[in-house]
Amino acid sequence: MWAAQHPVPLPATSGKSRFESSRIAENNVIPALRDVMTQPMNATGGYEVLPFVADLYDHVPPYVNRPDVAFYVERAHSAAGPTLELGCGTGRVLIPTARAGCTIVGLDLSPYMLAKCREKLAREPLEIRRRVRLVEEDMTDFGLGETFALVTTPFRPFQHLVTVEEQLACLQCVNRHLGVGGQLIIEVFHVNPKRIVGAPSTEEAEDFAEVELRDGRKLGRTSRITAYHRARQVNDIELIYYVAHPDGRTERHVQAFPFRYFFRYEVEHLLARSGFRVAELYGGFDKSPFADDSPEMIFVAEKTEDIS
Repeated sequence: MWAAQHPVPLPATSGKSRFESSRIAENNVIPALRDVMTQPMNATGGYEVLPFVADLYDHVPPYVNRPDVAFYVERAHSAAGPTLELGCGTGRVLIPTARAGCTIVGLDLSPYMLAKCREKLAREPLEIRRRVRLVEEDMTDFGLGETFALVTTPFRPFQHLVTVEEQLACLQCVNRHLGVGGQLIIEVFHVNPKRIVGAPSTEEAEDFAEVELRDGRKLGRTSRITAYHRARQVNDIELIYYVAHPDGRTERHVQAFPFRYFFRYEVEHLLARSGFRVAELYGGFDKSPFADDSPEMIFVAEKTEDIS
């Protein structure tokens, strides 16, 4: 049983917000209780086993305000056929793509994220729903029985593939689902050296100020890097959600996962091994050229050959 699915109520402290009080309580909790309040590291991000992630995902400001939707909608609209989105989640990019008139298949491993996506799609007109198909599959091993003009990976799901074997398996699956000349967009962050060195920390950094949800709950989130595995190019990440209910109950949820980071020519080499060539490389969703200070690496790769 995952502890994060059954959060421990934390008392409010006078003079502090419920979000701040939760952090204070966690930092001073006895070790045995701290273990109950955390969850094991999950290689795929925990999306498929942690319902709270899907419940809160669409309320997280850095996700809601991410400037990538128009970029992906434009690419799907200009593609000469349907789009496959890997890691479609709650439909943050998928639904606007369907609204723009594009046929799109969304693939995700998490039944909770897909359920939230279906819930949102149910509120859309029939003509938009008809453009969408959702499938619960692993992005390293899927067979959909059709080919696409474009495959996308919005918001870095490729970085949850920590081994070269997983990365190549994903790219080979994509190759089989694209015709020659079809395109794949892979998005990873451009490595900030400060984020890959240092000592593991128990300190939590605030990701955004507390926000109030429509149902009256208040949501805050912190994060921390608990381990640096430079030999494997992996950081162990914890995203820590604090939820305060109108009746005073407070919950602490932890999403813990390893996250792989990549360098430019490493990605280009993986693509070349999998039957692709890099056609375009951007440093941001405004299509700015990739540069030393770019926040993103956005590879637009074209399939050049079939691979077995």
